[in-house]
Amino acid sequence: MPDFSYTARDLAGEKVNGRISATSQREALNLLSGRSLFPLAVTADSASTSQLANKRVKGQVMAITYGQLSSLLRSGVPLLRSLRIIQEQTSDRALKAILDEIHMRVEDGQPLADSMKAYPRAFSDMAVNMARAGSEGGFLEEALERVARFTEQQEDLKSETIGALAYPLFLGTIGSLIVAGLIIFFVPRFGEMFDSLRERGELPVLTDWLLAFSNLLQGWWLGILFLIAFAIIMARVQLQTEAGRRFGDRMKLKIPVAGPIFQHLAVARFCRVLGTLLGNGVPILKSLEISSEATGNRVLSDAIHQASENITQGASLAKPLAASGHFPRTVVEMISVAEESNTLDKIIVEIADGLEARTSRRLTLMVRLLEPIMLLVLAGAVLFVVIALLLPVIKMSSTI
Repeated sequence: MPDFSYTARDLAGEKVNGRISATSQREALNLLSGRSLFPLAVTADSASTSQLANKRVKGQVMAITYGQLSSLLRSGVPLLRSLRIIQEQTSDRALKAILDEIHMRVEDGQPLADSMKAYPRAFSDMAVNMARAGSEGGFLEEALERVARFTEQQEDLKSETIGALAYPLFLGTIGSLIVAGLIIFFVPRFGEMFDSLRERGELPVLTDWLLAFSNLLQGWWLGILFLIAFAIIMARVQLQTEAGRRFGDRMKLKIPVAGPIFQHLAVARFCRVLGTLLGNGVPILKSLEISSEATGNRVLSDAIHQASENITQGASLAKPLAASGHFPRTVVEMISVAEESNTLDKIIVEIADGLEARTSRRLTLMVRLLEPIMLLVLAGAVLFVVIALLLPVIKMSSTI
């Protein structure tokens, strides 16, 4: 139950400050009246609100919540009653508390989208914008249903990817530990054996490199681990800033092999949300503003914002998207044809379907290729160690 800070006057006219627990601002006002206090100001406690704002809810749980809310609203259940029903039925503690807060905010007259926006760890920007567009356009049920489908698709894709990557990551981790163990504990034992060759200048270059690398790891492994951990922490901190996120989004698009997958997924999200909004009669400028947040990539969002500015000047959508260089040529061509035939709302959803299908196949192929590539890399590392150790042995035996 949230806390409220209040300022009120008692029967003697004295000003009183304090805090009170209540399910809503209205209930807090009633409780103060019951104490013979005349409220002057009642505000939700920022500490409890910020604590809930940092609560994270799983995407699969949110997909179910969106679907349930859409079904209840479609059945004619009022919004406040629908929120209360879902809040009472959910087993997720964080979501239960968040829905209770949202119910309180909506009951006090705040729009649903603004209430959702206060909890960014639970409700994505796309969900907030879709809820705002649905509330303004009178299609909140369909907007929430679309958000539920989209969230579920993203979670399924994420689960499939993590499941497919589990074995290659396990293989890479175990293999790396084995190779590191060989270099740190096994290779140094050959150092004294090869001293005579090093003194005569006959030690093979590969062996010299391996021994030097082994000595480096053996003497500085703790410092190297500290530097790696420090670099990871600093990278995470930088990626939390606006400039860092923008840099990270730009780098995602430039990663070999994986870059086009990130790009196509982001463009598919944009096309699906834009098609949904246009199909429900939302003006194109408003639709572009909302759908730009659905990409999940700030570089593409900037390109879409630039395109919307050109549209206000009478230009088409396809030309500025093509000029940005971040949208596939086939997508831009289909958007151009759809604009000319005035079927943009239908064609752009078909574009999203095609992009998602192609990206899914490409992602599956990439994951399948990752396992043999990992095996080749590990085998190459072991082969390097073996060859580097065998070369001086062969040289010594030939000398004898």
